[in-house]
Order: sequence, then structure tokens, then C-alpha cells
Amino acid sequence: VQLQASGGGLVQSGGSLRLSCAASGFDLEGYAIGWFRQAPGKEREGVACISDRETLFYTSAVKGRFTISRDNSKNTVYLQMDSLKPEDTAVYYCATRLGASSHVLCRRASSVDYWGQGTLVTVSS
Repeated sequence: VQLQASGGGLVQSGGSLRLSCAASGFDLEGYAIGWFRQAPGKEREGVACISDRETLFYTSAVKGRFTISRDNSKNTVYLQMDSLKPEDTAVYYCATRLGASSHVLCRRASSVDYWGQGTLVTVSS
């Protein structure tokens, strides 16, 4: 079982990045999946999550700027990040939980079944 995240990098404030997380070793159908982030000295927080029925959750700080989507045929979830701000700088992790709602997954990091490795997003001012 593996979640492989990619797409991080360095971008200027106001720019965009698209993160991808590909699942292998299991079928994402039936799983909620989402993105968490952890900035230096801060706790890991749920940023955007999508349930197996495609209900969405976004933390307030990213609403209107980030868009999460999933492609079950590719076993992949995406996070389109627009209008990036320096405060979005963090290591971003994808995570999944069987049968959860998007809200439960994003609000309860302790409930995650599988974590991916992180991908660093750095937004310069």
C-alpha cells in the first residue's frame, strides 16, 4: 500500500501549483482521500478532503483558492492550488481513510488509514 505525492516546489506569491497523489496496492474507491499540511513549528492540519461520493471539505484558509478532485480510474487525487500565499508554505501530505466523510477525514488526522510521503510547497513573497 502506497500513496505517492508529487508536484510540490517553489512558487512566487500569487502563483499556482498542482499536487498529485497516486495510490497503489489498493483501490481508492470507497475511501475518502485528502491533503494535510504541516508548517515548521505548527501542527498538521487538514486542508482539503473529498469523500468517495465526492463531497468536499476545505479548511477556511484555502476556500476559494484550492480545489480538490479525484480520478478513481487513475487511483489519483489532485490539489489545484491557486493564488498561493507565503502562509501556504508547508510540507503537504496526502492521506486516506476507508468509508469516512470528507469532514471526518480532514478534521481527525488520528483517524487516517494511510499516509503518503510529504511534498514541500514553498511560496516566496
